Amino acid sequence: MKIKLLISGLLLSALTQAQVGVDTRAPQSSLDVNGDFGLRKRIFLDNNSVESKGTKEQILVSQGEGLPPTWKSLLIPEYEPNKFYLIFNDSFSDQIGIQIARNNNSSVNVSTELIDGALLSDLKLKGFNEIPGLAKSFNVNSKSSKVYFLFETVVQQNNSSTNGENIKYTCGIFVDGKLKSARINTIYTSSSTSTFLTHTQIGGTSNLTLGSHSINIACAKLSGSTRDLAIGRNVDAVTNINTFMAQSSLKVDVYEIPENFNSIFN
Repeated sequence: MKIKLLISGLLLSALTQAQVGVDTRAPQSSLDVNGDFGLRKRIFLDNNSVESKGTKEQILVSQGEGLPPTWKSLLIPEYEPNKFYLIFNDSFSDQIGIQIARNNNSSVNVSTELIDGALLSDLKLKGFNEIPGLAKSFNVNSKSSKVYFLFETVVQQNNSSTNGENIKYTCGIFVDGKLKSARINTIYTSSSTSTFLTHTQIGGTSNLTLGSHSINIACAKLSGSTRDLAIGRNVDAVTNINTFMAQSSLKVDVYEIPENFNSIFN
């Protein structure tokens, strides 16, 4: 008898209010359940008049007020504890580069001033020239991190009409304005073909503070007095290579022991 009365009440409520309430006299939706709700079979969604039952391991996710819920897949990566994972990587290029005049040698003392943590601002006063197009930023999200950098460029001297000279130069990778990698190289020549070489440099640092960090590349001419030196470009009026061929590239890889995660929904 009670069951018949309940069914009759639900039908009457549906006919008069177009809403059904269970254990409530004032339903707020088409079906308003004031209490536990048990489901033993399937749920189907009506998305744009298309019946959708979802796929394996999907869950219902709200799309906000006034919008129907939708099925979403969980994106939960499998991380092993205390292991580093590649969290960020990107690469950049620059075709503007720098050209250092023949009489503009750096006054830096390479044995005492090219050290870990040397300030870019101080080395600029010693004749270092920054490549502005490679000034970039990256983020670190975990306390345990390792960041690696790969810088590659082309270096050329202008000895197109007469023999050149041996020119020593250096390039540095700076993180947050502090030197983290320095390489010294020499471009040797005894010919008259505007000699050039490829400069490749790898550097790294670890356990940076959480947040945004900057990276900069700067180079300096250390010796030589009769030839200009171009880095990341061809020397003015020299055409055996061009700016595209001589351009600089920078690659940044950030490895972390994960602590923070992006959205788990897809």
